[in-house]
Amino acid sequence: MAAILEIRNLKKVYADGTAALQGVSLQVERGEFVAVIGPSGAGKSTLLRCINRLVEPTEGAVLFNGTDTSKAGGQQVRKLRREVGMIFQGFNLIQRVSVLRNVLHGRLGYMSSMTGALGFYSKRDTEEAHSILQRLGLNQQMYKRADELSGGQQQRVGIARALSQKPQVILADEPIASLDPVTSENIMQYLYTICREDGITCLVNLHQVEVARKYATRIIGIHKGAVVFDGAPDELTDEVTGLIYNK
Repeated sequence: MAAILEIRNLKKVYADGTAALQGVSLQVERGEFVAVIGPSGAGKSTLLRCINRLVEPTEGAVLFNGTDTSKAGGQQVRKLRREVGMIFQGFNLIQRVSVLRNVLHGRLGYMSSMTGALGFYSKRDTEEAHSILQRLGLNQQMYKRADELSGGQQQRVGIARALSQKPQVILADEPIASLDPVTSENIMQYLYTICREDGITCLVNLHQVEVARKYATRIIGIHKGAVVFDGAPDELTDEVTGLIYNK
């Protein structure tokens, strides 16, 4: 079976001359829970954002289910972003609206621009959003405004919004970077458990090596825009970690 994601010689040079990615190639199989680790500025966020075209690659290809997304037009990008959910470090919620409405925004990619703008969500979409929030322990917070929630609760809303898309892949860009250790553990447990139960492929960027070792089925280490490690968690020795972080 073909890999769900295939990245071929991916390069990204920003306008200021920063070479964020320098020929990254890798494959991700369906159902994997992959942690991408590396120091700040290594290219982890750029890698994830090239996958769903939030960042345009300079060179190379990203194949999602065998289709080269780097050549995708408007409609294809819209379809790609439906099937690839994104969880952000800064939550990216609309603070003034309810938790439920934030989760329903995950359905916008399936709606016409008119019904989306008017917020006409189907009964089924609403029921499914209720169910997802219950699963994430947020049923009591459903009608609160997002800005009334703690950081950990907001990140769970971010996960719920991604799940409402019914994605094949979830990209999580430093989802626990701004959270305390207990809350971070909680978020990772939810993300890992739900992805495994639902068969969702996940790529998660992490700073914390121990968290990566605990949850990932595979770890990719990036240093200065290049892959310097790709293997199982138990292969990530202190020596290799030193290489990734240039210690």
